[in-house]
Amino acid sequence: MADSVDAVCDHPYRSSWIHRTVRPSPVVSLSTDAIPRKDRLEWWAHIAAHEVVPTALSSEHADDFHGRVRSIDLSRVRVGDFTMSPLEGRRTPAHISRHDPEGYELFLVHNNANRLRQHGKESLLQTGDMGLFDTSSPYVTEFLGTDRPTRVTLLFLPRDALPLTRGQMERLLATRLRAATGSGAMLARYLTGLLEHASGCHPAELPRLGTIGVDLAAAFLSGRLDAGRQLPAESRQRILAARIDAFIDQHLGDPDLGPSSIAAHHHISVRTLHALFEQRHETVSATIRRRRLERCHADLADPRLRDDPIGEIGMRWGFRNGAEFSRAFRTAYDLSPRDHRRRSLAGHDDRDGTHPPAGIA
Repeated sequence: MADSVDAVCDHPYRSSWIHRTVRPSPVVSLSTDAIPRKDRLEWWAHIAAHEVVPTALSSEHADDFHGRVRSIDLSRVRVGDFTMSPLEGRRTPAHISRHDPEGYELFLVHNNANRLRQHGKESLLQTGDMGLFDTSSPYVTEFLGTDRPTRVTLLFLPRDALPLTRGQMERLLATRLRAATGSGAMLARYLTGLLEHASGCHPAELPRLGTIGVDLAAAFLSGRLDAGRQLPAESRQRILAARIDAFIDQHLGDPDLGPSSIAAHHHISVRTLHALFEQRHETVSATIRRRRLERCHADLADPRLRDDPIGEIGMRWGFRNGAEFSRAFRTAYDLSPRDHRRRSLAGHDDRDGTHPPAGIA
């Protein structure tokens, strides 16, 4: 029989102790590795209570439970990536009265099937599917599998952040939401890529990334309801902007990326595209250039890439040649790419006795 544990969430949801403990990086990572085996499932239940909602957890792997979570707080929303031994979670009325953030958890299944029950409905989710549950109602979620760890990525959405009624959302609870194409694929890519790249983001960017997540989720969920036309014009515009932002980020390495190709891909006119960006006080081309330079700036400071020629880093992110990259970098940061790399890696070089390679000025 599977062992079962429960945990009390004794901190407010939006000020979880996990996010008060560290650090330069906005991405927080914790695992059971340093926890005694006999205590791991109970410890994981506390993590779930803080980072998701209080539930009773049971697992056939309680004697050798493993779990790892990476989490990022994006102001009103939060994204968490959980890898764990297969388990079952039950949220009861007692858990809800104990603590309820009054929102929705939208999650992406990466592997192992998941059985979800809520509001009298039940669905079996497969790899690549998404599921949705309401934190204010009891539910059961069962991650199926044998010895292979289960991985899911969760996006917490405050109820009042979505432009959909609670009645509309209830139609989607505990249903299989296929996410292989369209807005589902974009949302899945957002969820999987966010934690990989967020450590290089400026803190001021994080709330905007959270807004993008809400807009992508709204587009995906309204599409499952065929309710896109019911979304307010402002929400539709934000969703379009989020899609364009994601497209730009995914194609920064293409030197031909520009207003014409972006507008054509999204079936809008170049004039409409420019009008959308007028609200940001930054042109489309300036946005592309800034994001390319931000990626180059981060790569040049990464000790793992110290041997990559500077010119190649620039071209990797869409600059046509080293000279063009060098001029743009110097204009933006008031120093050359080489000087930025030298200063950024000075501490690492002092420790290992190496020197950064020469490159373009």
